[in-house]
Amino acid sequence: MCPSPNSALPSRRDTAQNPPMPRAYNPLILALDVPDATAALQLAAAVGPHVGALKIGMELFTAAGPDLVRRIRDTGASVFLDLKYHDIPNTVAKAVAAATRLDVQMLTIHTGGGAEMMQAAESSAQETARSLGRTPPLVLGVTVLTSMDSAQLSAVTLEPDPARQVERLARLASTAGLRGLVCSPLELRMLQAFLPATVQRVTPGIRLTPPQPGDDQKRTLGPAEALANGAHWLVVGRPIYAAPDPVAAARAILALCES
Repeated sequence: MCPSPNSALPSRRDTAQNPPMPRAYNPLILALDVPDATAALQLAAAVGPHVGALKIGMELFTAAGPDLVRRIRDTGASVFLDLKYHDIPNTVAKAVAAATRLDVQMLTIHTGGGAEMMQAAESSAQETARSLGRTPPLVLGVTVLTSMDSAQLSAVTLEPDPARQVERLARLASTAGLRGLVCSPLELRMLQAFLPATVQRVTPGIRLTPPQPGDDQKRTLGPAEALANGAHWLVVGRPIYAAPDPVAAARAILALCES
């Protein structure tokens, strides 16, 4: 059985057509890595009832803007706004406040911005949500991108061992008060050894087969293995949205989570 996170995302409204698979907790987050609002809304309508949340990243947000977030939230779906804020603390705090007013349930910042920036982001989420009478979004610290390996880390003068770099940034994020982290599935077991149980772990780099040539995800794992290693949420993009039948693909991956 999939692990239940400490605080699940709000559930979406059931739809009369194509009802979702019954379960108390759905760990799948569909990455809407499509170029425009039309494609995103079509995917959201079809696949949204079968996943726990929908992720809006930089390409889609740049193309469609805050209005798309509102339109997807109006369907009852939870939204993960993945813009990876990284700037001075005041600027990041204001961006997090704006995202909180959009009523997103998750958002990302780069842990490389430092402890003060992370503290400002978490405080902004808490204070803005309190003023609106809402649950604060889960501010997730991005550790090391799953596209980066030892050679790339060395090239930007960072710790060349991805696991060590993830550990360093995860410890800093936890000390700064973040309640969640984004990390590859390969570092999950290591994080369990020292992170508080309340820190949720969101894991991209989920693949059903080994990475293929041209795949920019280098540190990957299957969905069942990632959950067994301590992931709370699985971010899945291409294996669902690029499938001939995205709904069937989402259902198949969810079934693997329960195997």
